[in-house]
Amino acid sequence: MSALFSPFTLRGVTLPNRIVVSPMCQYVAIDGKAHSWHMIHLGSMALSGAGMLIIEATAVEADGRITPGDLGLWDDATEAALKPIIEAIRQHSKIAVTMQLGHAGRKASSHVPWKGGQLIPVADGGWVTHGPSALPQKEGEAAPVALDAAGLERVRNAFAESARRAQRLGVDGIELHGAHGYLLHQFLSPIANQRDDEYGGSLENRMRFPLEVFDIVRAIIPAHKPVGVKVSATDWIEGGWDVEQTIAFARELNLRSVDWVAVSSGGISPLQKITVGPGYQVPFAQAIREATGVNTMSVGLITEAEQAEKVVANDQADLVAIARGMLYNPRWGWHAAAKLGARVDAPPQYWRAPPHEHASLFGDIVHGAR
Repeated sequence: MSALFSPFTLRGVTLPNRIVVSPMCQYVAIDGKAHSWHMIHLGSMALSGAGMLIIEATAVEADGRITPGDLGLWDDATEAALKPIIEAIRQHSKIAVTMQLGHAGRKASSHVPWKGGQLIPVADGGWVTHGPSALPQKEGEAAPVALDAAGLERVRNAFAESARRAQRLGVDGIELHGAHGYLLHQFLSPIANQRDDEYGGSLENRMRFPLEVFDIVRAIIPAHKPVGVKVSATDWIEGGWDVEQTIAFARELNLRSVDWVAVSSGGISPLQKITVGPGYQVPFAQAIREATGVNTMSVGLITEAEQAEKVVANDQADLVAIARGMLYNPRWGWHAAAKLGARVDAPPQYWRAPPHEHASLFGDIVHGAR
């Protein structure tokens, strides 16, 4: 039996396999609101054969968007825009639907990637950004405003309110974005956090705000639904956040019964020096899993079914999240199952799709026509 296609339970949610559609920013929302593109995109991903779909990074407040096109969940309008999309997925797919909540911090107010991705000055239609310290992401950029006590409370409340809205929408779980140089990661990393209060300095202090946010969200989401956290295991910069600190953070999350830690890396600074290759982030997930016992999700240049199978079979991670591979091949799960001799779920409209040699891909079904 394929390890990748074995079931996995997260509280009250049992996934039929270990494949996750990674949250992928689309950068086309209108004032934070989802629309027809998200219906098409997420609808396609929901039929991929994966066990879980994580909706793209969703900003908890307008100023927390990475770009003006980021998805949001901060008011009635953004909540209402997502409702028909989630309802459509529920009608046509059994996939577990979770949502990634995040705040861009000092990396907010940026152009979309296909327009360069750089900071948009306030004079050009951008907005004032906030961070743990008044340190810019990139030399020459305007510095963010350091969050004071009132600002920290505002952001905590924004995560709480978005979690309530996500719960009303009926998602199966939440992932907090604590990676890629965004706000929660900024608090963790000494590269971005040079505060001298209880939220800066020591590792314990730098972990304080992300853990507070986790505690607030975990208290809002019902106990039968899982809550995970995405982390960057290393900044890829000397003197920055690293695997040892990530393990310490994961231990604290595990004490709070976190349901998974999705392990990525980088994003805190353009000075990072990353060594990239197939599965290059898998060892980070394995190290965290072995040191803490927490469920881990591995990401990063995992593109082939056999590669993903080895990650799970060799206990390097419990789940495998696919991003670019899903965009290139929206039926990635189908094709992985065919290669590994497994089965996936699909709507009856698609039952005649597999070639003869994979006729049992969707199970022992009968599809006849007059």
